[in-house]
Amino acid sequence: MKKIIEFLKKSNHYKRLIGGFMVGLLACSPWTALYSAVVAATCLELKDKMYSNIYGWTDWSLSVGGGAVAALIWLIL
Repeated sequence: MKKIIEFLKKSNHYKRLIGGFMVGLLACSPWTALYSAVVAATCLELKDKMYSNIYGWTDWSLSVGGGAVAALIWLIL
């Protein structure tokens, strides 16, 4: 559990996870939650690529993962 918490604290990964979750939660549908999380994550990674030339698959997958959790919540509701 400590490794997971350390991983999320490293380079603000928890912010990507929470951001993807919030975008997906505001989408009001499971499919649009996934779509909006993918679009938001891709836009964030494009910004990172433009400013620092580093594309992080980890950051992208955390943002999409947050949107997937929100989509699961929408499926349950």
